[in-house]
Amino acid sequence: MLLSDYLSDNWGILILLTALGILLRSDIHLERKMVRQIGLTCSLIFLYSVSCYIEAYLGKLETYTVLRPILSAVDYSLATLIFVSAAMIIYPGRRRALFLPWAAETVLCFISIPTGIIFLIGKDNSFARGPLGFLPFVIDGMYLLLLLFCIFQYRRWEKNEYIILGFMFFTAASCLFMPLYFDSQADQWLMLTIAVDILVYYVFLLQQFTIRDPLTDLLNRQCYYADLEKLEESLTALIAIDMNGLKEINDTKGHAAGDKALKDIARCFEKAVDRRYHIYRIGGDEFSILCTGADEKKVKLLIQRIELELAENDYTCSIGYAMNSKDVSLDELYRQADAMLYENKRAFYLASGKNRRKH
Repeated sequence: MLLSDYLSDNWGILILLTALGILLRSDIHLERKMVRQIGLTCSLIFLYSVSCYIEAYLGKLETYTVLRPILSAVDYSLATLIFVSAAMIIYPGRRRALFLPWAAETVLCFISIPTGIIFLIGKDNSFARGPLGFLPFVIDGMYLLLLLFCIFQYRRWEKNEYIILGFMFFTAASCLFMPLYFDSQADQWLMLTIAVDILVYYVFLLQQFTIRDPLTDLLNRQCYYADLEKLEESLTALIAIDMNGLKEINDTKGHAAGDKALKDIARCFEKAVDRRYHIYRIGGDEFSILCTGADEKKVKLLIQRIELELAENDYTCSIGYAMNSKDVSLDELYRQADAMLYENKRAFYLASGKNRRKH
């Protein structure tokens, strides 16, 4: 009877967790460390569902049992540990620091069994919050804020990606308020919401492999052509960029140094370029920036910022641009920007005295 009731109450959660487990088992894209962390989070959600169900069952009994306060302490601890584990999916560094608030909460929860500082189970088997009854919700909120910070600092996201990440944050945050209004369903909703958010984030990570260049983390060539078509009406300028000297770096220092150089200049672009504009790696050492709402003065200032960032990192790039108009096709726009780029590249190699074909 207990098993059938448990399955009835948690069927949706169990299906989601099983589906995630199957997907993770056959995953070939994510790092093994991240796959293990997602799997661990799913396992914690499962344990939480079992612990919550048994505690709720004991709560319906008329007589007090010592197992109920123990399970209540476990529930509080597991709920926060799920947030810790989820944070480690996105923020794998500083593991010890992440565990400190959870460890302090867990100690207080188990101290609460005899003292009632967090919660109190009366001799009539009734539940009540103690003086620090809202502390677990505050700590969970801190982990959510850390998740939000890490997500938005992790990389330069696109507008539609912010929508997905915002959805995940606000649905998880809503779980903090559910116990205040819906005591009977709050645990199930928490587990279901976190499981759905993990699945959404997993699909989101897989989506990144289709739109981003794996080396530089910039948008890729496929995304470039798709955005050219999408932004055709609002596009005001196209900037073409070609790195100088990549072949020389590869030949003298090795391809690992060349890869590092490409990643370094990609970070330079991100520092210099407004988040409204889109940066793409469209070839080996070829990049492009699509600008919307930028006049020629802003485009020139943007190019100056890029050159300053590159100079600070001892790299140079040849850059060309073209302003969009109704009479210019997208192909012609690119040709104009490319022509200016190669004129600048020719001038660079003449000034440096290097043979362009060797570099």
